Amino acid sequence: MRHQRRLPQAVNVTAVIAISPTTLADQIEDLLPQTQCTKCGYPACRPYAEAIATGQASYNQCPPGGQEGVVRLARLLSKPVIPLNPENGFERPRPLAFIDENLCIGCTLCLQACPVDAIVGAAKQMHTIIPELCTGCDLCVPPCPVDCIAMIPVTGEQTGWDAWTQTQADAARARHDQHVARLARERDAAEARKAARVAGSAKPVEPVITDATAVKTETVTPEDEAQAKKRAIIQAAMERARKKKEELAKLGAGPKNIDSVSPEVQAQIDAAEARRRRLGLTDLSNDSDYDPDA
Repeated sequence: MRHQRRLPQAVNVTAVIAISPTTLADQIEDLLPQTQCTKCGYPACRPYAEAIATGQASYNQCPPGGQEGVVRLARLLSKPVIPLNPENGFERPRPLAFIDENLCIGCTLCLQACPVDAIVGAAKQMHTIIPELCTGCDLCVPPCPVDCIAMIPVTGEQTGWDAWTQTQADAARARHDQHVARLARERDAAEARKAARVAGSAKPVEPVITDATAVKTETVTPEDEAQAKKRAIIQAAMERARKKKEELAKLGAGPKNIDSVSPEVQAQIDAAEARRRRLGLTDLSNDSDYDPDA
């Protein structure tokens, strides 16, 4: 008997879309307050989350999250609840930055230090804080050359997550992401400008004869003159601010910074400022330590 070949039956295949599960670092980052204050020892919340996920950092290094933050992370990681590490700071009421308008000289250093673009101002113009955007990170305080920024507690006895909501954290993370993207665009633009200047300056320099035996090749460009003028203006502004500060101090009304960040954080700020100078993102005339010949 001849057997008939059986045809394969049609199979109904349901398409399955593979969705990558949320990584551990993502889950950890979602539990961080997103103040981007660097007190944890990392430049932002995301690197800290990644360090926790890989075991390179402990889950008790975030003062803005406070003890409640430690509890949340311990629960996620199935770890015991441990105290907040005092080496990273202490839980406290959430502060807001305040700029003394009488002393601000418009140097823009605080603008550059703010991780969420919560400061409004321009070079040689008075700056101000947008309270709704300030995360209380303290990073704008150390760079100020005239000591005109104070951190003022605004949440009473509420500290840690009790002084900060998830909605505020999500908004701060979005602003930080926008801040990072903007810096990347400015860095790329600065590098393009630098490349254009190098290409445009590739021409011989006419020697200047000063006497019968000496030849000098030094020239002063319009850019050099403009930079010198800017430095003179900012130095004059800082001198006026210094005198104003002395007058206020005599009256007992001098500005005071309530809190200071750690030396580690200051080192991070200095390193970031040095990178900005190298990339041309900083108005060099505002930096009293800048050496144009370095």
